[in-house]
Amino acid sequence: MKISKFILTFFFILSGLVSFSQKNKEKVKSGNPIFPGWYADPEAHIFNHTYWIYPTYSDDYKDVPSGRTPLSDYQKEIQSNTISAGYKRQTFLDAFSSKDLVHWTKHSHILDIKDVKWAAYAVWAPSITEKDGKYYLFFGANDIQNDQQPGGMGIAVSDSPEGPFVDYLGKPLINKFYNGAQPIDPYVFKDTDGQYYLIYGGWRHCNIGKLNSDFTGFIPFADGTLFKEITPDKYVEGSYMFVRNHKYYFMWSEGGWTGPDYSVAYAVGDSPFGPFNRAGKILQQDSTVATGAGHHSVINIPGTDDWYIVYHRRPLGETDGNHRVVCIDRMYFDKEGSILPVKITKSGVDERELK
Repeated sequence: MKISKFILTFFFILSGLVSFSQKNKEKVKSGNPIFPGWYADPEAHIFNHTYWIYPTYSDDYKDVPSGRTPLSDYQKEIQSNTISAGYKRQTFLDAFSSKDLVHWTKHSHILDIKDVKWAAYAVWAPSITEKDGKYYLFFGANDIQNDQQPGGMGIAVSDSPEGPFVDYLGKPLINKFYNGAQPIDPYVFKDTDGQYYLIYGGWRHCNIGKLNSDFTGFIPFADGTLFKEITPDKYVEGSYMFVRNHKYYFMWSEGGWTGPDYSVAYAVGDSPFGPFNRAGKILQQDSTVATGAGHHSVINIPGTDDWYIVYHRRPLGETDGNHRVVCIDRMYFDKEGSILPVKITKSGVDERELK
């Protein structure tokens, strides 16, 4: 009897210690940046109970290393133009996946210009969406400066979010300036009624176009135009949109992309077309943490009102404008639905698996 009581007492003590240990276990944090390497313009998604991030590849750009993808004669001709060595190295895209926001797996060269014959360099700012079992990756290439230069924004397609992605159209989806918008920084937005839109633009102009059902082009608006300008005050680039409580939140980057004023602002409207009146900045640098915080995307945990912002920034003391790293922090709303200013951190966010 005494032995049984001793065993029972020991069991309860051990259970209590385990419970106390679990309750007081330090939560694992992602840290910022969340994965190594120079990357920018991250677009975050959830596919198949997995977090995914698709960024622009960045580098120190001191030279063009050997061993890169062999160029076609057409691509060599385009690269022969006077462009920076850095742009010449941006010939592919990587992706990163995670089950918990803390541990990330790199998927190298999910898209490469060897599979996009019209693209030669400056492969930038991807946006991805899933439709009918296919994954469509929108991206900019060649940093065109006018309607006569080859390049613009294209689409690649894959059966998997990790690729490999191959050219979908064999040509750019948009290869001209409409309403003054440089064809860069695409964002594919799926509205609540199932309609897909492309929101894009640099050079301080932002357009929205209604994608057709197979993403081969655009459905004209009632006046016959393909794109409507929705540019808010101080807009520069990096558009993003989401719906919360039946309101359309339009976000963008403003300031100079290599400078300390690079930041994210937002507006709220009743439809994807706005009108969007600037509400204010919600993401910017903290001189004690990092500089030049901007060009972002957001994650909403399904079935909750929990939001995360994924963005790039520069390490303290960095003078190379190309040195950008991907970070994540929480994003909150007040009772009226306004986005609260984001506190950028070195610690990042807590580990969180998807249910």
